Amino acid sequence: MKPVSALPLRQHNHQHCIHDALRQAKIIAEQKGLRFTKQREQVLGLIWQSHKPIGAYQLMDALADATGKQVAPPTVYRALEFLLEHRLIHRINSLNAFIGCPCPGEGHAGQFVICRSCGITLELDEATVKAPIQALAASVGFLIEQQSLELSGLCPTCQIGIEGEAAHG
Repeated sequence: MKPVSALPLRQHNHQHCIHDALRQAKIIAEQKGLRFTKQREQVLGLIWQSHKPIGAYQLMDALADATGKQVAPPTVYRALEFLLEHRLIHRINSLNAFIGCPCPGEGHAGQFVICRSCGITLELDEATVKAPIQALAASVGFLIEQQSLELSGLCPTCQIGIEGEAAHG
């Protein structure tokens, strides 16, 4: 079965995503009485730039490029901890990287499709996937505190690229 279209993140305005993410983060911080510092804002903006998971050291380099100053690892890790704690981002465990959350502040099980070729990552939140996993865990007396499902493969655009290479190779 061939896909009929690319992932919905392929052709859209990333600046709109960044703006919305920062606006939502500021609202959540204000509602909870939290400090949303310039550093936290910069880290969140960088995470939202491409819809591809980004690692802490990549963030340090990007911050240094943006500010013209070196940034110490603890500074970035503190910002990441804050963003994770308040559900503004997700950690992609298989890549040791982070990605923005389209439903910030809400507790939900993340399901991610990650293209192994181009790196684009899309978060899904499908209850029909979450429920059987929770039921299975409950059947053995296990209480799930955090659930994340990461699926690696090829996005529609990269599948087409590979098919094209095979036809010409």
